[in-house]
Amino acid sequence: MLILASSSPRRRELLTVARLDFTVDAADIDERMQPDEAPAKYVQRLAVEKAQAVWDRNAAKDSADDPSDPLIVLGADTTVVLDGEIMGKPVDQSDARRMLEALAGRTHQVLTGIAAVTSAGVVSEVEITQVFFDLIDDAELVHYLASGEPMDKAGAYGIQGYAARWIPRIEGCYFNVVGLPLARTMELLAKARAGHNEAAKP
Repeated sequence: MLILASSSPRRRELLTVARLDFTVDAADIDERMQPDEAPAKYVQRLAVEKAQAVWDRNAAKDSADDPSDPLIVLGADTTVVLDGEIMGKPVDQSDARRMLEALAGRTHQVLTGIAAVTSAGVVSEVEITQVFFDLIDDAELVHYLASGEPMDKAGAYGIQGYAARWIPRIEGCYFNVVGLPLARTMELLAKARAGHNEAAKP
């Protein structure tokens, strides 16, 4: 049994593309950074905390009768990083403009922490993708901001939407920029299942 500890529609879509059977139970945790916390540590910690919180409240669903189908909770957290600064979701249109103007003509990183929790413990990793941004024409930027598309996305853009016109190339996993590195996630889930099965051996 797989539970996704996220309300992100993009993560739901990606797991569906991977043809995984899952349910959604979004985590509600404190997402503030800790003092001097590095971006990679931050996204990894949040992914673990989200997955653990949801596993704890669903632990009763873990089936001891069928060890081949353990409860696995998948947590994830994605952020955009430019010059060491984390860019989360913009608070308003002005904040979105600030972010996009900073990203324009630069290369930034998209970091996603992923974590899988079973009764055997936690496995977690971080995926990093380099994203190259072109300069952005101001008229196009105004149009994009008015569309509302940037407002629920880290860094104020989605690579799968209008902003794709400003991204000539990336280095790394495309799906990571969307919100969940699929291949790495499948490997992580396999590792979590193997760890559970090993722990369940008499």
